[in-house]
Amino acid sequence: MEIASAIITMLGGLAMFLYGIEIMGDGLKNSSGAALKRFLGKLTGNVITGILTGTLVTAVIQSSTATIVLAVALIGAGVLTLKQAVSIVMGANIGTTVTAWITNLAFMEGGGNWLLWLFDTDTLAPIALFLGIVLIMFIKSKKSKLIGDISIGFGILFVGLMSMTGAVKGFAESPVFMEMLAGLSDMPVLGIFAGLVLTVIVQSSSATVAMLQSLSATGAMDFSGVYPIVMGINIGTCIVTAFYCFVGKSHKDSRRTGVVHVAFNTIGTVVFMIILTILQRLQVFGAEFWHMEANSTVIAIFQTMFNVFTCVLLLPFINQLVKLSLLVVRDEPEKAPAHPELLTLTEQLYISPAVALHEATKAVAAMGALAKENFSRGCQQLKKYDEKLIEIINDDEDCLDQFADRADQFFIGLSKSIETERDDRQLEMLMQTVPNFERVGDYATNFVELSQRLEQDKASFSETAYKELEVISEAVIEILDLTVDAFTTEDNEKAKSIEPLEEVIDDMVMILKDRHTKRLKAGACSVGSGLVFMEVLTYLERASDQCSSIAMMMLSRDNEAILQNHHEYLREIHAGNDVRYNEEKERRREQYITRLKAVM
Repeated sequence: MEIASAIITMLGGLAMFLYGIEIMGDGLKNSSGAALKRFLGKLTGNVITGILTGTLVTAVIQSSTATIVLAVALIGAGVLTLKQAVSIVMGANIGTTVTAWITNLAFMEGGGNWLLWLFDTDTLAPIALFLGIVLIMFIKSKKSKLIGDISIGFGILFVGLMSMTGAVKGFAESPVFMEMLAGLSDMPVLGIFAGLVLTVIVQSSSATVAMLQSLSATGAMDFSGVYPIVMGINIGTCIVTAFYCFVGKSHKDSRRTGVVHVAFNTIGTVVFMIILTILQRLQVFGAEFWHMEANSTVIAIFQTMFNVFTCVLLLPFINQLVKLSLLVVRDEPEKAPAHPELLTLTEQLYISPAVALHEATKAVAAMGALAKENFSRGCQQLKKYDEKLIEIINDDEDCLDQFADRADQFFIGLSKSIETERDDRQLEMLMQTVPNFERVGDYATNFVELSQRLEQDKASFSETAYKELEVISEAVIEILDLTVDAFTTEDNEKAKSIEPLEEVIDDMVMILKDRHTKRLKAGACSVGSGLVFMEVLTYLERASDQCSSIAMMMLSRDNEAILQNHHEYLREIHAGNDVRYNEEKERRREQYITRLKAVM
């Protein structure tokens, strides 16, 4: 009964430890999301930079599996190459050892020293829990909640450790347990297998190492029995990661990353195991070294040394690891997807909401660029009918529609993970921008339908109408260019210059509609082509309206007044109360209205 009770208590402690890691990791991810985004966004082909990035990110989010899954998602997004992902994998192995050092605090004894007493688990856990609950329940701000989550997770993690440590103390008196540990010391391969299987079951190398550190508190574990288990844990965690890399992934480089992780840890284990076996057989360092008590600190030191050694050993062979993965996961002849930049939003990015939001912004910017390009093609179609161009426009319109559907689902899922107000506003802007860009793309297909109507009726615009359309089309394409550029660079100053041009385009539409009505009355053009011309003007005006909406959403992210009432903001600037706005509008009138009036 006592053993059964101890096992149940240990499982409960493990559950608390895992939950504590998750809460702490989520808090760290959300509080340092911008930093993660910068690190991953600036990652270059430099292998050392990749290793440092993998180490840092894993240390922050407390999960090597999460780091590698995030790298896999960024491969699919086209942000990382396979070689860059491999370097992150190598760094993630080092970063995961940070957890072992954190949990090592639980096994430190004060010995009368007030600083060590402060870091003793019995002191640190309740302080962390109390501080976390105060920050969450009483201060109630976004920032305090994030810090509170980290603190609460930290406290729960240590409570779980204390529970596991207390549970295993009775094991030291169990003959069965002692014989099992002796067997692991005599059969290193069995230790590797035990570490591997346990990690696959628990699905967290950090938790498995913490369990091992708890078991070491019995004083019944020696170094020769511990080091094979640690190496088995490393193989186990890469098997868990490989599962995530292979299941549900169509991207070949995602699977190759999983292959590299398995190969990396397996090769490191084999080489390290051979070296340690030889050293042990030759009794290098003396028999006392191999049979010394393996406490929590010894386990943390060995795990760190093993992962750093493996990284240094295989660093010169990173290209060979990549080639190995290419041999295992071969390329198959397949048609390259059209506009792969629109296929980047996957649920794996949810692991880091800040990175997910960054990649979503890039994808929506790519959508805007494609919508603008398709709109420009639609304008060309009105000038000269082209069946091949129609096919391109329709294909790209399908891509835009499919992206819009995927983006909606992605944003709904991402919204559940957003923590900061700034990120929430950014997500809201993206959710509203996608339909605006989609409508711009729709207008291209409207132009196609209008050009087909002209072709079927054997009708055309007058020479004057063509010249007028050339001027206003140029203005609308410029406002689309300006909008996509402002959105891509997140430049609010450029966004402010959109509305003056939009108002000038509205004036141009009014002038052209009035002119065309007079031409219709005078019989200068047919009724059929005249109606098409009016519809074209409507779609041109609506496209510029979409640009105005996007600009307002961009500006509202940082301006509470615009966010609460953008109609009032527009009323103020349209009333002539903004000098810069008036100057820009006058410049645009000179650029386009003057040219339009010169068309005869």
